[in-house]
Amino acid sequence: MNRLTDRVAIVTGAASGIGRGTTLRLLAEGATVFAVDVNGQALEALHADDVVDAEAKARLHSQVIDISDERSVKEGVARIVESAGRLDILVNAAGILTAGHTHEFTLDAWNRIIQINLTGTFLMVRETLPLLLESAHGGRVVNFSSTSAFFAHPYMAAYSATKGAITSFTHSIALEYAGRGLRAVNIVPGGIESGITAATPGLLPADADYSLLAKLSAALKTDGGLGAPSDVAAVIATLVSDDGAFITGTEIRIDGGAHM
Repeated sequence: MNRLTDRVAIVTGAASGIGRGTTLRLLAEGATVFAVDVNGQALEALHADDVVDAEAKARLHSQVIDISDERSVKEGVARIVESAGRLDILVNAAGILTAGHTHEFTLDAWNRIIQINLTGTFLMVRETLPLLLESAHGGRVVNFSSTSAFFAHPYMAAYSATKGAITSFTHSIALEYAGRGLRAVNIVPGGIESGITAATPGLLPADADYSLLAKLSAALKTDGGLGAPSDVAAVIATLVSDDGAFITGTEIRIDGGAHM
Protein backbone atom coordinates (compact mmCIF):
# COMPACT_ATOMS: atom_id res chain seq x y z
CA MET A 1 0.00 0.00 0.00
CA ASN A 2 1.08 3.56 -0.68
CA ARG A 3 -1.41 5.45 1.47
CA LEU A 4 1.14 8.10 2.43
CA THR A 5 2.59 9.10 -0.93
CA ASP A 6 3.33 12.83 -0.96
CA ARG A 7 3.08 13.06 2.86
CA VAL A 8 5.90 14.45 5.01
CA ALA A 9 6.33 13.02 8.49
CA ILE A 10 8.47 13.50 11.59
CA VAL A 11 9.00 10.50 13.87
CA THR A 12 10.77 11.03 17.19
CA GLY A 13 12.61 8.20 18.90
CA ALA A 14 13.18 6.92 15.36
CA ALA A 15 16.50 5.18 15.94
CA SER A 16 15.11 2.23 17.88
CA GLY A 17 12.05 0.28 18.99
CA ILE A 18 8.59 1.46 18.02
CA GLY A 19 9.95 4.72 16.58
CA ARG A 20 12.20 2.79 14.23
CA GLY A 21 9.41 0.42 13.25
CA THR A 22 7.12 3.37 12.56
CA THR A 23 9.76 5.08 10.43
CA LEU A 24 10.15 1.96 8.31
CA ARG A 25 6.39 1.51 7.91
CA LEU A 26 5.75 5.12 6.90
CA LEU A 27 8.58 4.88 4.36
CA ALA A 28 7.06 1.66 3.01
CA GLU A 29 3.75 3.47 2.59
CA GLY A 30 5.36 6.19 0.49
CA ALA A 31 5.99 8.99 3.01
CA THR A 32 9.01 11.22 3.23
CA VAL A 33 10.21 10.73 6.81
CA PHE A 34 12.42 12.88 9.01
CA ALA A 35 13.76 10.46 11.59
CA VAL A 36 14.48 12.31 14.85
CA ASP A 37 16.50 11.00 17.76
CA VAL A 38 19.02 12.20 20.32
CA ASN A 39 21.37 9.38 19.22
CA GLY A 40 23.07 10.46 16.02
CA GLN A 41 25.04 7.23 15.57
CA ALA A 42 21.88 5.15 15.77
CA LEU A 43 20.27 7.37 13.14
CA GLU A 44 23.25 6.75 10.85
CA ALA A 45 22.76 3.01 11.37
CA LEU A 46 19.13 3.38 10.30
CA HIS A 47 20.27 4.90 7.01
CA ALA A 48 22.74 2.05 6.52
CA ASP A 49 20.23 -0.71 7.28
CA ASP A 50 19.56 -3.00 4.33
CA VAL A 51 15.90 -3.23 5.33
CA VAL A 52 15.47 0.22 3.76
CA ASP A 53 15.70 -0.06 -0.03
CA ALA A 54 17.31 2.58 -2.22
CA GLU A 55 14.06 4.21 -3.24
CA ALA A 56 12.89 4.54 0.35
CA LYS A 57 16.29 5.76 1.52
CA ALA A 58 15.92 8.69 -0.85
CA ARG A 59 12.88 9.70 1.23
CA LEU A 60 14.59 9.13 4.61
CA HIS A 61 16.22 12.06 6.36
CA SER A 62 17.55 12.31 9.88
CA GLN A 63 17.81 15.09 12.42
CA VAL A 64 19.45 14.93 15.83
CA ILE A 65 17.14 16.61 18.35
CA ASP A 66 17.02 16.43 22.13
CA ILE A 67 13.26 16.71 22.59
CA SER A 68 13.67 17.71 26.25
CA ASP A 69 15.59 20.84 25.27
CA GLU A 70 13.58 23.77 23.90
CA ARG A 71 16.44 25.23 21.89
CA SER A 72 17.27 21.86 20.32
CA VAL A 73 13.64 21.37 19.31
CA LYS A 74 13.30 24.88 17.89
CA GLU A 75 16.51 24.64 15.87
CA GLY A 76 15.92 21.05 14.75
CA VAL A 77 12.36 21.65 13.58
CA ALA A 78 13.49 24.83 11.82
CA ARG A 79 16.04 22.80 9.85
CA ILE A 80 13.36 20.28 8.89
CA VAL A 81 11.04 23.08 7.81
CA GLU A 82 13.82 24.62 5.73
CA SER A 83 14.44 21.28 4.03
CA ALA A 84 10.88 20.03 3.53
CA GLY A 85 8.91 23.26 3.43
CA ARG A 86 5.84 21.55 4.85
CA LEU A 87 4.68 18.87 7.29
CA ASP A 88 1.69 16.53 7.41
CA ILE A 89 2.40 14.03 10.20
CA LEU A 90 4.05 14.10 13.65
CA VAL A 91 4.62 10.87 15.58
CA ASN A 92 5.99 11.39 19.10
CA ALA A 93 7.44 7.96 19.90
CA ALA A 94 10.45 9.12 21.96
CA GLY A 95 10.36 8.47 25.69
CA ILE A 96 12.10 6.91 28.67
CA LEU A 97 11.07 4.70 31.57
CA THR A 98 12.47 4.98 35.07
CA ALA A 99 11.20 2.61 37.75
CA GLY A 100 11.54 2.35 41.49
CA HIS A 101 9.74 2.56 44.82
CA THR A 102 7.87 5.87 44.82
CA HIS A 103 9.04 6.73 48.34
CA GLU A 104 12.66 6.36 47.17
CA PHE A 105 12.25 8.26 43.89
CA THR A 106 14.47 11.33 43.65
CA LEU A 107 13.21 14.68 42.45
CA ASP A 108 15.89 14.70 39.75
CA ALA A 109 14.62 11.37 38.41
CA TRP A 110 11.02 12.62 38.55
CA ASN A 111 11.88 15.83 36.70
CA ARG A 112 13.94 14.04 34.07
CA ILE A 113 11.15 11.68 33.05
CA ILE A 114 8.67 14.57 32.91
CA GLN A 115 11.08 16.67 30.85
CA ILE A 116 11.60 13.97 28.23
CA ASN A 117 8.22 12.26 28.04
CA LEU A 118 5.77 15.07 28.70
CA THR A 119 7.61 18.32 28.00
CA GLY A 120 9.32 16.75 24.98
CA THR A 121 5.95 15.81 23.51
CA PHE A 122 4.63 19.32 24.15
CA LEU A 123 7.65 21.01 22.58
CA MET A 124 7.48 18.90 19.41
CA VAL A 125 3.74 19.54 19.05
CA ARG A 126 4.07 23.25 19.70
CA GLU A 127 6.86 23.76 17.18
CA THR A 128 5.19 21.75 14.42
CA LEU A 129 1.56 22.87 14.84
CA PRO A 130 1.80 25.88 12.49
CA LEU A 131 2.92 23.61 9.64
CA LEU A 132 0.52 20.80 10.52
CA LEU A 133 -2.39 23.24 10.42
CA GLU A 134 -1.35 24.28 6.91
CA SER A 135 -1.22 20.69 5.61
CA ALA A 136 -3.31 20.17 2.50
CA HIS A 137 -4.03 16.66 3.76
CA GLY A 138 -4.95 17.74 7.30
CA GLY A 139 -2.33 17.58 10.03
CA ARG A 140 -1.93 14.34 11.99
CA VAL A 141 -0.45 13.99 15.48
CA VAL A 142 0.18 10.63 17.11
CA ASN A 143 1.33 10.79 20.73
CA PHE A 144 2.37 7.90 22.93
CA SER A 145 0.48 7.19 26.08
CA SER A 146 0.80 3.78 27.78
CA THR A 147 -1.30 1.11 29.41
CA SER A 148 0.30 2.41 32.62
CA ALA A 149 -1.86 5.53 32.29
CA PHE A 150 -5.05 3.48 32.59
CA PHE A 151 -4.08 0.40 34.61
CA ALA A 152 -1.87 0.15 37.69
CA HIS A 153 1.76 -0.55 36.83
CA PRO A 154 3.70 -0.91 40.09
CA TYR A 155 7.03 0.90 40.55
CA MET A 156 6.28 3.13 37.56
CA ALA A 157 4.42 6.04 39.16
CA ALA A 158 6.48 8.77 37.48
CA TYR A 159 6.28 7.14 34.06
CA SER A 160 2.54 6.56 34.49
CA ALA A 161 2.03 10.19 35.47
CA THR A 162 3.67 11.43 32.27
CA LYS A 163 1.63 9.08 30.11
CA GLY A 164 -1.61 10.10 31.79
CA ALA A 165 -0.74 13.73 31.17
CA ILE A 166 0.03 13.03 27.51
CA THR A 167 -3.38 11.40 27.18
CA SER A 168 -5.12 14.54 28.43
CA PHE A 169 -2.87 16.82 26.38
CA THR A 170 -3.75 14.95 23.20
CA HIS A 171 -7.48 15.19 23.88
CA SER A 172 -7.13 18.94 24.39
CA ILE A 173 -5.32 19.64 21.13
CA ALA A 174 -7.65 17.30 19.24
CA LEU A 175 -10.64 19.43 20.19
CA GLU A 176 -8.86 22.79 20.03
CA TYR A 177 -7.74 22.28 16.42
CA ALA A 178 -10.39 19.91 15.04
CA GLY A 179 -12.04 22.79 13.20
CA ARG A 180 -8.78 23.40 11.38
CA GLY A 181 -8.43 19.84 10.14
CA LEU A 182 -6.04 18.46 12.74
CA ARG A 183 -6.47 14.93 14.05
CA ALA A 184 -4.67 13.83 17.22
CA VAL A 185 -4.67 10.32 18.68
CA ASN A 186 -2.93 8.48 21.51
CA ILE A 187 -1.26 5.15 20.92
CA VAL A 188 -1.42 3.03 24.09
CA PRO A 189 1.13 0.24 23.77
CA GLY A 190 1.74 -2.50 26.29
CA GLY A 191 4.24 -5.34 26.07
CA ILE A 192 5.95 -4.35 22.81
CA GLU A 193 9.56 -5.27 22.04
CA SER A 194 11.63 -2.14 22.57
CA GLY A 195 14.57 -0.76 24.49
CA ILE A 196 12.21 0.21 27.30
CA THR A 197 10.71 -3.26 27.74
CA ALA A 198 14.13 -4.90 27.46
CA ALA A 199 15.50 -2.64 30.19
CA THR A 200 12.50 -2.82 32.54
CA PRO A 201 13.57 -5.90 34.56
CA GLY A 202 16.85 -4.21 35.41
CA LEU A 203 15.06 -1.04 36.50
CA LEU A 204 12.76 -2.68 39.03
CA PRO A 205 13.68 -2.63 42.73
CA ALA A 206 15.62 -5.63 44.00
CA ASP A 207 12.70 -6.48 46.29
CA ALA A 208 10.02 -6.04 43.61
CA ASP A 209 6.91 -8.19 44.02
CA TYR A 210 6.62 -9.79 40.59
CA SER A 211 3.13 -11.08 41.34
CA LEU A 212 1.98 -7.48 40.90
CA LEU A 213 3.17 -7.62 37.28
CA ALA A 214 1.32 -10.80 36.33
CA LYS A 215 -1.65 -8.98 34.79
CA LEU A 216 0.64 -7.20 32.34
CA SER A 217 1.12 -10.39 30.29
CA ALA A 218 -0.51 -10.50 26.87
CA ALA A 219 -3.42 -12.85 26.26
CA LEU A 220 -2.26 -13.41 22.70
CA LYS A 221 0.74 -15.72 22.65
CA THR A 222 3.81 -14.67 20.69
CA ASP A 223 7.45 -15.67 20.66
CA GLY A 224 8.89 -14.01 23.72
CA GLY A 225 5.44 -12.94 24.92
CA LEU A 226 5.72 -9.48 23.38
CA GLY A 227 4.34 -7.71 20.35
CA ALA A 228 6.62 -6.36 17.64
CA PRO A 229 7.21 -2.68 16.84
CA SER A 230 5.69 -3.41 13.44
CA ASP A 231 2.39 -4.27 15.16
CA VAL A 232 2.19 -0.71 16.47
CA ALA A 233 3.56 0.85 13.29
CA ALA A 234 0.80 -0.74 11.21
CA VAL A 235 -1.85 0.94 13.36
CA ILE A 236 -0.08 4.29 13.20
CA ALA A 237 0.10 4.09 9.40
CA THR A 238 -3.66 3.66 9.29
CA LEU A 239 -4.31 6.50 11.73
CA VAL A 240 -2.22 9.03 9.80
CA SER A 241 -3.61 7.98 6.42
CA ASP A 242 -6.99 8.82 4.96
CA ASP A 243 -8.22 5.46 6.31
CA GLY A 244 -8.19 7.07 9.76
CA ALA A 245 -10.08 10.17 8.66
CA PHE A 246 -12.82 9.89 11.31
CA ILE A 247 -10.58 9.08 14.29
CA THR A 248 -9.40 11.80 16.65
CA GLY A 249 -9.25 12.63 20.34
CA THR A 250 -9.14 9.02 21.44
CA GLU A 251 -6.85 6.12 22.33
CA ILE A 252 -5.89 2.98 20.46
CA ARG A 253 -4.65 0.28 22.84
CA ILE A 254 -2.18 -2.27 21.45
CA ASP A 255 -1.30 -4.76 24.18
CA GLY A 256 -2.21 -8.23 22.94
CA GLY A 257 -5.22 -8.30 25.23
CA ALA A 258 -3.24 -7.91 28.45
CA HIS A 259 -5.83 -5.56 29.91
CA MET A 260 -9.09 -7.10 28.74
